[in-house]
Amino acid sequence: MARITIDDLKEMLVKAGGEGADVPSLDGDAVDKAFADLGYDSLALLEVVGKLELTYDITLEEEATQPGGTPRELLDLVNGMLNAAA
Repeated sequence: MARITIDDLKEMLVKAGGEGADVPSLDGDAVDKAFADLGYDSLALLEVVGKLELTYDITLEEEATQPGGTPRELLDLVNGMLNAAA
């Protein structure tokens, strides 16, 4: 069964942030902070969601690209979809 980890998400966020970007750490309680509070805008999230959809062959709802969501919410959403598809 496929599953996305926090490390997988971190890697995607680093790539979405652009080379040389100051990418916030997702350690500790940062996984429960809004993407916007961590410095990620909707464009970066759109890139990450697109990568997730292509990599895991899933379709995420539009709210997954909103900067008000948290990394944990995105992980839970993706892993829930992957579990349901298994």
